[in-house]
Amino acid sequence: MYSILPAVVASIFLAYGLYVVCTKGFTRIGISFLVLCITSAFWQGAWAFLFTLRDPHMAMFVVKFGYLLILFLPTSLYHFLTEICERTEERRFVYASYAFAGILAVLLLGSDLLVSGYYQYFWGYYPKAGLLHPLHVLQTVIVVCRGLYITYREQQVAELGKRIKLRLCIGAILIYFFAAVDYLCNYGIEFYPPGVLFIAVSLGVMSVAIVRHHLLDPMTVASTVGHEMRTPLTSIRMLAKGMEQFLPTLLEGYRLAVEHGLLAPSIRPDTVKQLSKATNSITQEVDRTTVVIDMMLASAKLDRIDTDAFANYSVVQLIDEALERYPFEQGERAKIYLAAMEDYAFFGSDRLFVFVLFNLLKNSLYALKAASKGEISISTTRSAKFNYLCFTDTGAGIATNVLPHIFDAHYTTKKGAGSGIGLAFCHQVMAVFGGSIRCESAVGEYTRFTLEFPVVAGTQAASNPQLHHSTPPG
Repeated sequence: MYSILPAVVASIFLAYGLYVVCTKGFTRIGISFLVLCITSAFWQGAWAFLFTLRDPHMAMFVVKFGYLLILFLPTSLYHFLTEICERTEERRFVYASYAFAGILAVLLLGSDLLVSGYYQYFWGYYPKAGLLHPLHVLQTVIVVCRGLYITYREQQVAELGKRIKLRLCIGAILIYFFAAVDYLCNYGIEFYPPGVLFIAVSLGVMSVAIVRHHLLDPMTVASTVGHEMRTPLTSIRMLAKGMEQFLPTLLEGYRLAVEHGLLAPSIRPDTVKQLSKATNSITQEVDRTTVVIDMMLASAKLDRIDTDAFANYSVVQLIDEALERYPFEQGERAKIYLAAMEDYAFFGSDRLFVFVLFNLLKNSLYALKAASKGEISISTTRSAKFNYLCFTDTGAGIATNVLPHIFDAHYTTKKGAGSGIGLAFCHQVMAVFGGSIRCESAVGEYTRFTLEFPVVAGTQAASNPQLHHSTPPG
């Protein structure tokens, strides 16, 4: 009878995980939540079996097996919160916590230091805490509190949709805390462990946060809007190209008709000049908007990127391509020059790399405009272990208190402009490439982004640095 509840709840845990994965796909968030649910399900499944046993030897085996999964449960919760908060820099602590749980697992299986037998309560057998069991309790407190802290901090700066999702997760963590009452049973206090109910409610709230409130996520909305805008933008560009072909003839006909007195001048001369430039302006704005949409869609799909499609690409060729494709405003291209360029190959996506450069160009051009001065230089260098791309502008610079946050998702200093997605996107892309991006800056002097790529084996051909001076396309 006492095994019914954990058996039912184990099924619910699995249902939660499968529901999220089937609904949202195998994203980093979905996978981490599935791991959390599977860990919880096997733990409760083991307890359901344990509560039916009467054989002490079999009970001891199940106690060890069940507790093996409990050791990883707090870290899997921490892992999930790290992913939902998009704290990529936090992952090293998550991996360290998994490693510590692994050490405890070795102690569990190889000694009685963590679990030293079992108690026989009215509902069945239950693990007895060993000498080092408080280490597991301490780890649980630390990682759950850390997860709560990063979630709380993230919701303070998140936009509305994500803030709702994160606040639901905070509520779920607080409910999860009540499950710690089960630890008392490990120390000889006899009562039926109710923690499973708190965890069931907690994971239920988290699954709702992922699935229902993900619909409010700005990247999801942006992705939908972006797809819907593509067709009308393409139509506008085609119309602009048609106007570009025939409008000069119409304007010339109007000018001749006015000159010969065949038509009264009904259009002001300055308006005629504006019309002659309108088609080019429309095309540029459409191209600029299309680039923004493409970057937005790439950001929305980054956690589902197919790395099987990655290949080796020349960094210099893609820099040239990015400079050729970027929709510069008048005079902007002349502010960019290429310094010492050593070509090398990197393993990744040409499309994502070009979008990284687009984001850096956009930010640097904004900094130059804000400072009313400066220029942008791009250089590449090679070394034995890593290859580098340096992207430097001598614009406004970044304040010291802002610099640590520039790669955080949705963090922006552009009042009324910008979503805070660009540099977070660059950080994610470089991580997917197996590299990194870092920034150094001095206010009023410069900002330098350094992209670090791992060397691709067999592609580091010898070549001499070439000095390229950029010239605006004619």
